[in-house]
Amino acid sequence: MNSNALVQKIWNFCHTLRDDGVGYGDYLEQLTSLLFLKLAHEYSQPPHSRELPIPKKYDWTSLKSKTGADLETHYLDVLQKLGEKPGVLSAIFFKAQNKIHDPAKLSRLVQMIDAENWLGLESDIKGDMYEGLLQKNAEDTKSGAGQYFTPRALIQAMVECVQPEPGKTIADPACGTGGFFLGAYEWLTRKDMKLDKRQQKFLKHETFFGSEIVASTRRLCLMNLFLHNIGDLDGEPLVQRSDALISEPKQTFDYVLANPPFGKKSSMTITNEDGEEDRDALTYERIDFWQTTSNKQLNFLQHIVSMLKSTGQAAVVLPDNVLFEGGAGEKIRRKLLETCDVHTLLRLPTGIFYAQGVKANVLFFDAKPKDGKVHTKGVWIYDLRTNKHFTLKTKPLRREDLQEFVEAYNPANRHKRKASERFRYFDYKTLIARDKASLDLFWLKDDSLDNLDDLPPPDVLQQEIIDHLEAALAAFRDLAAALPRSG
Repeated sequence: MNSNALVQKIWNFCHTLRDDGVGYGDYLEQLTSLLFLKLAHEYSQPPHSRELPIPKKYDWTSLKSKTGADLETHYLDVLQKLGEKPGVLSAIFFKAQNKIHDPAKLSRLVQMIDAENWLGLESDIKGDMYEGLLQKNAEDTKSGAGQYFTPRALIQAMVECVQPEPGKTIADPACGTGGFFLGAYEWLTRKDMKLDKRQQKFLKHETFFGSEIVASTRRLCLMNLFLHNIGDLDGEPLVQRSDALISEPKQTFDYVLANPPFGKKSSMTITNEDGEEDRDALTYERIDFWQTTSNKQLNFLQHIVSMLKSTGQAAVVLPDNVLFEGGAGEKIRRKLLETCDVHTLLRLPTGIFYAQGVKANVLFFDAKPKDGKVHTKGVWIYDLRTNKHFTLKTKPLRREDLQEFVEAYNPANRHKRKASERFRYFDYKTLIARDKASLDLFWLKDDSLDNLDDLPPPDVLQQEIIDHLEAALAAFRDLAAALPRSG
């Protein structure tokens, strides 16, 4: 069975459950818990015969042997007891709940999963199946899962620009469902890449490191990795359930690929040694940060710098405000340009993210030794936003839409680039002389402003209007949150 047929088969059952109030996300969580148990069962059988830390009382055989109310009761017991175990079991079953309260439908889902030999399926099919389900969940705007899902076409282009090498570490401090890890994995396992056994082992167990603060999203991420043959069912989880910003990283990495959460305000405020913030607010200190700020993206940007080895490389999706915001934003930009080699900025079009009203960019930079020198010589900026129109449903961003940028980036030798209509170079002196050292640069003329014939189709135009209104609303919310409260 190919991945599309498998996705359709498993996803069709979700439509039946929706009549009972089980949403996409809830269904995906149940599927994850049950699929984990089925995979563990298959690994325990010959020829694998692996001893996994799942007590027989709570294994797959114990579950599929029950029906009706007994199944529902036992399933609840399984989720609770396995959530109390250490390691991967705790990560997968932490606070897991049964959202399918019709025992007959729960039994049907168990039988459907039991009917497949999952280890017999190629990792591509299993992985594509689960990725397909994650994307369908992200498309459901009511679930809010879109905030954890970066367009796969964008991830592929970012990875192709960075070109991670075998035997090196890759981190994501807000990894969501693991899209960047899978993008890098696909790059490292492409047809012309020949890995030896040592490199294959390193790729499976030691390459990827992530943090995800939401337990249910972390659960989905770990299963996504397992189904792509990353990590192990009886090993330590590759993704920690933690707020990455709470402390300095315990290790540094060769690459950081990330799309940190959008939204300006954080529930916590980062303070450095000299930071002066409202001490009644919940705060924690990061003396390694350049500036105190409650802006999450600026904090993630500082954190990512601290995660990199002195030879490390980063590609990070950031909203527009990071490029032009004053105060702490300006100071952080100046320090970033000074201490790192910030070499490329991709201005992304609107309409490509599931979160509405997002205007974002990809910033590429390399870490450098702390030697007091200015390391940014200049920044190449590619404008993929002006006169570009995309929507999630009628005209989604595809990998071919990013091909010209990847070619202009010139991964083979980015020091030999050529300027074009959309690709321009701005030297360091020009950038730091700009008001607030703003990187918010445009030079192309918006054709739609002068020629009505160049307007996008009505559905695209409608979505752009919605995106602009959403962005304005988000700005008002940020402003309201920043204002002092009366009383």
